[in-house]
Amino acid sequence: MSAIDDVFANLRRQGKKAFIPFVTAGDPDLDFTAEAIKLLAAHGAGICEIGIPYSDPIADGPVIQASYTRALAKKITLAEILKMVRGVSKQVATPLVSMVSYAIVYRHGLARFVADAKAAGLAGVIVADLLVEESGELSEICRRQDFSLIQLVTPTTPRQRAVKIAQAATGFVYYVSVTGITGERAKLPQELLDSVSWLRSQTKTPVCIGFGISQSEHVKLLAPAADGVIVGSAIVRRIAEAATRPREEVLAEVGSYVDGLVGAMG
Repeated sequence: MSAIDDVFANLRRQGKKAFIPFVTAGDPDLDFTAEAIKLLAAHGAGICEIGIPYSDPIADGPVIQASYTRALAKKITLAEILKMVRGVSKQVATPLVSMVSYAIVYRHGLARFVADAKAAGLAGVIVADLLVEESGELSEICRRQDFSLIQLVTPTTPRQRAVKIAQAATGFVYYVSVTGITGERAKLPQELLDSVSWLRSQTKTPVCIGFGISQSEHVKLLAPAADGVIVGSAIVRRIAEAATRPREEVLAEVGSYVDGLVGAMG
């Protein structure tokens, strides 16, 4: 079992769900990213996603895109990000996963990327632009390394294909709550709960919901239907303020915000 499998097994025994925050590596800088990860782990994150900046993200909304642009402007490299992860992963028990473009994985070399990521302390990877039909080679490498390859299902994914994706996924299935890009939303689709409940009935792999989740009301609604909830833009937006405000204040505000979300999970 991978570290992510252990998280979900432990949560199931406790009747709890996973809170999964997302942060952008290097915004405003890698030192603050490390501090943010430690804070999120201390405030109840079951798993933490780390976005590896890329110049052409296909599904990220303006908040995360802007954070990627700021990080890339500082010439932050994959090697530097993995060095940061190596340091922080030794200080937290929370498994860390990366969100990365396949172009970065391919350029680094599939086997080398997985080996380097695992050596740095990552427990898995989400490759948002890699189709399940084209993921066989990377999937096999990940399985040999006991490294989770998290797959995405969207609201427009046909049910037969959704089952195929869930069968291929390891760690968890990332269920995209809305059609479109990431970002905070006031309301989520009415049919979301039914779709997630159906998918959970088709697979033993945990299903977690992301995109658009930013309010405690969202978490209260979604947590009973899913194995975890993922919050990105709302956290990235708050962290970005550390570039112009006292960092201790920003961390305190992020911690308070996350406490509200975790508390809403019951």
